[in-house]
Parts: sequence; C-alpha cells; structure tokens
Amino acid sequence: MASLARKLEEKQLHRWVGAWARDRLSRRARDAESITDVLFCLCDHHEPLWGGEPRERALERVERWRTGYPKLVRGLEDAGGRGPRHTFFYPGDHYDPDLVEGLAELARTGHGEFEVHLHHENDTATTLRAMFEETLENFGRHGLLPIVDGKPRWCFIHGNWCLANARADGRHCGVDDELPLLWDLGCYADFTFPSAPDESQPGLVNVIAQPTGDLRRRRSYERAEPVRVGTRRREELLFVQGPLALARRQGSLRVRIENGDLQGNDPPTLTRFRSWLAQHVHVAGRPEWSFIKVHTHGSPEKNAFAMLGEPTRRFHEEMLAECKERGLRLHYVSAREMVNVAEAAMAGESGDPRAHFDRRVPRAAVVGDRS
Repeated sequence: MASLARKLEEKQLHRWVGAWARDRLSRRARDAESITDVLFCLCDHHEPLWGGEPRERALERVERWRTGYPKLVRGLEDAGGRGPRHTFFYPGDHYDPDLVEGLAELARTGHGEFEVHLHHENDTATTLRAMFEETLENFGRHGLLPIVDGKPRWCFIHGNWCLANARADGRHCGVDDELPLLWDLGCYADFTFPSAPDESQPGLVNVIAQPTGDLRRRRSYERAEPVRVGTRRREELLFVQGPLALARRQGSLRVRIENGDLQGNDPPTLTRFRSWLAQHVHVAGRPEWSFIKVHTHGSPEKNAFAMLGEPTRRFHEEMLAECKERGLRLHYVSAREMVNVAEAAMAGESGDPRAHFDRRVPRAAVVGDRS
C-alpha cells in the first residue's frame, strides 16, 4: 500500500483520476454516441532553441519544418476538403526574427497559425506584463496575430505548465493573478492543460470551462465550471482542455496516462485517437461536436523526425479512414478555430461547425486560405 501511495503521488494521479473515473460513469460516455463532427487540433509548443542549442541548430530546425510540413500533409483532406492545420505556440522567450519568419511562411501558405507560449520565472505582474507586451510587439512585426478592435487577440500555453503560479515551490511563474493579466492583454483562451503527470494538473478534466471565483489566487484555474449551451461568454479566459485518461498501452496490458502528448517514442496512433475520442471533450448540450486537442514539442530532432515522418502520415490516413467508416466528419482546425466553434456551441448554434471557424476572432492577416 505504501508503494502504491508513492506511485500515485509521483504521477500526481490523486489530483485528477477520481474526477476522470466519475466522468466515465456519467452521461458523457453515453453522449459520445451522438458525435457527428470531430474537431482535431494539434498544438505545438514549438521551441527552436530547446536544449540550449546554438542559433545555427535552431535555424536548421525551423528549415526542417518549413520544407517538411507541406510534404507531410500533401493530399490529406478532411470532410471539408481542408488539409491539417498546425498551431505553433511559439515562445516569446525564444524570439528571433529569422526563426519566426521561417515558420511564418507556413502560416502564409495556410498550413498553420501562430499563438503565444512563454517560459518565465520569479516574475511580478509588472515584469510579466512587460514580457508579454514585448512578445506581442515582436509577433506583430510578422502579422501573425489577429487584430480585433485594434488589439491583438491570442491563445496561450504556459511554459512548464505553470499557469497562475501553479507549483508549490513557486518556480516557473511567480504571478498568482496571471489569468486577469492575460485577459487584459488580449488573450481569450488557454490551451495549457492537460499537464498530467505534472503537479499543475487541475482536478477538472476533459472539459471546456470558464474560471469562477477570485482570479487573483494561485492556481485560480482550479475553480472553473464546464460550459454548456446557453452559458454566457464572460470576459475571462476559456479553458480548452485536451483529453486525459488512463488507457491501455498498445499491444500491452499495462496502463498508461494518456494525455495527448505526441513524442518521437510515442507518436500518434489510431489506438490513441480512439482513446482521445472516447473522452468526448465537448460543450455540454452539444454532444455532436467533439473536440480533440493534442500537443507536441515538435522542434527537437527526437520528435520532429516522427512528427514530420511516416508515423504521423500513417496516423492521419488511418484517422481519416476511421472517421469515414464510423460516419464522422473530421475537421482539421487551428486553436483559434476550435475556440470559435466552442463559443458557437455555447451560443446555441448547431449543424455544420465549419460555419463558425471565424465566428468572433478572424484569421490573422498573414494566414493563407489553403483548402
């Protein structure tokens, strides 16, 4: 028992597995039978300088994606005839105009969109605001973020998962009231979670939610309520979670934490897709629209060779075939488009989600239209 307790604490399972188990026993599993449309979003914590590599290596990494991604997705088409959309959550602390410009070409050709990622530590609200403002100004030089009412609008993933000063030791953030700061600067949605087995993982899983209570408190994202049809969109971040579950390892009786993390030694597979779909992340009352948000760190070589190679190409082909066989319409979406569709569901919209891809936040001016 002591060994089991240590294992549970090491993997931080106590933070979320109870909620996940209750969810599996709830109406959600039965609602999954109502799915007609699957919205698939791949969010990349894209860090060319990962590992402290020199600029020359970072430029090589960017070039690998600039040339390799169009080849990877050539000929792949979803239910609307669109190819995959890659969302680059680029870290402001890795900004270099040449690195960003190399990836910006993929946005111009309609292969992807840009959002904000940031690693920071020992900050105050004042110093963090300055970091975000600098990041937004840098991205603005490349035209990578949508502008609404004269203000950049963007989604966010926190570096090291530490949203709202999540860690008990205070590392990798320092700002308890990070959520209202993000909103004030134009951020409208957070894509940080799931983060399991990290200690920042919230107890609420497999939902799209809005925060409640005092947003100045540490880990204020823990206090959130799932959105549903008829929920008013408040002037606060929308939390878009990816699937989180305990699942069988492919070809094994062993159980794994399935958190949607795509790596070189754990690439996307049809088995994993089925697990993601089974978690049925959706807006309550609109079960026919199912949201799958997965993530990767696509820049380091150990992951890039899988993400740009045969394992990922095979996954897309199998996922498309699986959806067609099951009578599901698969839609490749960016993070921005996923939020727009979620807000449409909250507003009571139904039917074809493609009608809502640009509902409230439009594409950045630089983003091409690749059908």
